[in-house]
Amino acid sequence: MLQNPIFIFERFSHLFLYGLRMTIQISFITILGGTILGSIIAMCKMSTIKPLRFIVTTYIEVIRCTPLLLQIYIFAFGLPLTLGIRIPQFEAVLIALILNSSAYVAELIRSGIQAVDRGQTEAARSLGLGSIQTMVRVVLPQGVKNILPSLGSEFIMLIKETSLASIFFAGELITQVMTLRGSHFLVLEPLIVAGALYFIVCFTLSKVVAAYERRLAASD
Repeated sequence: MLQNPIFIFERFSHLFLYGLRMTIQISFITILGGTILGSIIAMCKMSTIKPLRFIVTTYIEVIRCTPLLLQIYIFAFGLPLTLGIRIPQFEAVLIALILNSSAYVAELIRSGIQAVDRGQTEAARSLGLGSIQTMVRVVLPQGVKNILPSLGSEFIMLIKETSLASIFFAGELITQVMTLRGSHFLVLEPLIVAGALYFIVCFTLSKVVAAYERRLAASD
């Protein structure tokens, strides 16, 4: 018999809230690391150095064309077996998530930068700004503005993909669902609660991104 999900949440709120905290923590670290690494990769892909462009292009294609779950398994099990490099499973999940996110973010940032009118760059250089200053102060802000909806969607997708960390019992929401299933034989009710919490987080983030996008549009 299906129990009231609200009652299940109240009864096991400590587990769900801990899982929610871990989900947000993993997501934040992944978003931060993926954005920083993705920005660097995007710059490298736009470099005039052909070998560097080839390397980062290969990296992006390999990451984007293979499943995230496979990448997690490679870092958790493949590296210890083949190279003897042992990485704690939680860190292995984080590394795989960051690398996966960086490939998608890199393509978004690259497309956003290339969409900026070259006249903006020429005007900035004519005012005496160096290439790095031009990129940081003029091109990059406009590029981020161009891709903000897509970037927000990528971050929302990433929050949901953290559920794959449950394979290694990383403590996030789906891990708590699996814990309740094993200890109290509850299956559907914890899933409904976890789904509601995922919805609240993702819906809130989507509204924040939309509000920031409207603010940028109003500042034009």
